[in-house]
Parts: sequence; structure tokens; C-alpha cells
Amino acid sequence: MFLTWLDSNSWLLEIGGKRILIDPWLVGSLIFSNLDWLFKGSRSQNRPIPDNIDLILLSQGLEDHAHPETLKLFDRSIKVVASPNAAKVVQQLGYSQVTTLAHGETFTLNNQVEIKAFPGSPVGPTLVENSYLLKELESGLTVYYEPHGYHSTQLKQAAPVDVVITPFVDLTLPLVGSFIKGGNSALEVVRWLKPQVILPTAAGGDVAFEGLLMKLIQTKGSAEEFRSLVEKNNLSTRVLEAKPGDRFELRLEKRSLAI
Repeated sequence: MFLTWLDSNSWLLEIGGKRILIDPWLVGSLIFSNLDWLFKGSRSQNRPIPDNIDLILLSQGLEDHAHPETLKLFDRSIKVVASPNAAKVVQQLGYSQVTTLAHGETFTLNNQVEIKAFPGSPVGPTLVENSYLLKELESGLTVYYEPHGYHSTQLKQAAPVDVVITPFVDLTLPLVGSFIKGGNSALEVVRWLKPQVILPTAAGGDVAFEGLLMKLIQTKGSAEEFRSLVEKNNLSTRVLEAKPGDRFELRLEKRSLAI
């Protein structure tokens, strides 16, 4: 299994002989609803566009997960698995093989990788987006991805899981509270899933952020603090950090798993 972190929430996961691109934002700016004065993310340089992608996996329909400018660069015949909200984005862009997964539903890619959707991050008062559990069918190795740190208790049925990708840091706004949950939320999911490895996502990497929201956002925690938290709780999970653009191999022990 190989992982490449491409900044922010974007990952390239090589699992079961397949290349799965998760929540890609690789080029251009990140702006919500054209309000660049409110929030804008900028790259020092665009990320190279990965080739030979077998599947694009989208957890949310917001621009930082389903980034239209990036998605326009890919062949529209690439298979896409998405939350209902994200599916609308790629369908409007002309993607022809889009599978929408509601919570609890599964999709199998060429009999090699199984993807199951779980409840993920709340967006607004009524919408709950997706988190995903991916399973390499030949080996049984599993990866869980949730980019905002909202973990459903339904996940307990899937334990143990090999790899968890989720935030380590809390980001909060006045009157809103945490919109990204790390720290204690990540510790809780480690207790539930007993992963061999956990990695952070939603970090800035080589991205610069500006706008009114950045003056209001409060940040709490770090990877080092989370590593200490795991050690203090006598948990055996390895806390790793990826560098943007670096492809690395995860060496994992085989064990009895469920999905």
C-alpha cells in the first residue's frame, strides 16, 4: 500500500493494484462561493496531475473536497464514487461513471477494493457528508478517511482498521465552534478502531490561506501533541506525518479485519 499526500485533504492511495485519488484540489485557488475576501487558499505552485487514475473518491461537495477547477483536468470517463452532494458537482462537469454512495452503501472496484460510506462531517443544519472505509480484498487491509474529524459510532463495527487518515488539529470559529476536530476526536477513533497507523489530513502543507475567516479561526493542537496523547493513553498506534508530494509505502501487519 502506497500513500501520497497532495496537500490539504487530497491524497493518492495505491491499494489493491488501483490508484484512487481522494478529494483532489491540485491547481488554482480555493474559494468558497466566489467570496475570496472571506476565504482564499493559494498554492505556491500547482501540484502535478497524477496519471493512470482508476477512481476519484469524493467525501463532500464543497470546493475543498470537490474542486471544480481540478476536476475539469481529468478524463470525464474516470470512475467516481461520491457523496450525494459531491456527485452533483462531477455530474455537472460531465463525468459519465458516477456512483453515489449513501451512508451504509458499498462500491467494489474491479473486485479488488471495496469502499463503504459512513456518516462523516455535518455541513449546515441538515446535511451529513461521507467518510469512507476502503478494504483491499486480497489482503484484508483497510483504510479509514474522514477529513473533518467527525466519526460515527457505526465505525465500531469495522474495528480493527489498519490506517486512519483524519485531522489532529482543532479549528474553531466564534459562535460556530469546531468545524474541524482533531485531538480528542482523533484519540477516540484510535480507541475504537485500534489502527496500526494514523496520519493527519486537512493540514496546510504548502498552501497559504488568507481572508476574513483566517483572522477568526482559532487553532489548537499539533501532530507532536497528538503523538504524546496517544503515548499517554498507552495506545500502540504509530503517529506518522506525510510531506506534500512524497510517496511512501506503508508496511502493515496482516490481521483479521472486518468492513
